[in-house]
Amino acid sequence: MIRAMTRADFENFWPSFQAVIKAQETYAFDPDMDIEQAYQIWCLTPLKSFAYIDNGQVLGCYYLKANAMGPSDHICNCGYMVSEAARGKGIARTLCQHSQQIAIELSFEAMQFNSVISSNEVAIKLWQKLGFQIIGTIPLAYRHPKLGYIDSYIMHKQLVVNT
Repeated sequence: MIRAMTRADFENFWPSFQAVIKAQETYAFDPDMDIEQAYQIWCLTPLKSFAYIDNGQVLGCYYLKANAMGPSDHICNCGYMVSEAARGKGIARTLCQHSQQIAIELSFEAMQFNSVISSNEVAIKLWQKLGFQIIGTIPLAYRHPKLGYIDSYIMHKQLVVNT
């Protein structure tokens, strides 16, 4: 079940969130941020945030926000996280499909991911299967703890045809 993320849902997911940011392999978040800072970034600043719940546990979540303001506010941006124990079970796919539907309902016309780390091959393949294209490369944009400086990609998908 996917539902709007509550404070309790975020607290339930916090150990997974914290593990992701401490690993420093996929998100450019401060690895030492506390739960309040993380909650602000993931749940309060974005337009919407959602949780994937199974048997009372939050296995994954995402946020959705406008990618820019004014004349570019028709393009949204999302971020997704899935707990390590739940990876490989289709949760990221389900969350991404859900986010696209919500984006269309909120009148967004396209979705853009601003920094998909080039070593995150599983995510890149999934986003491409779901219709996203790499539209740009930011050279050496990410300091990976094991690989050193690596590229990140900008990925984009048109959700509705512009009129």
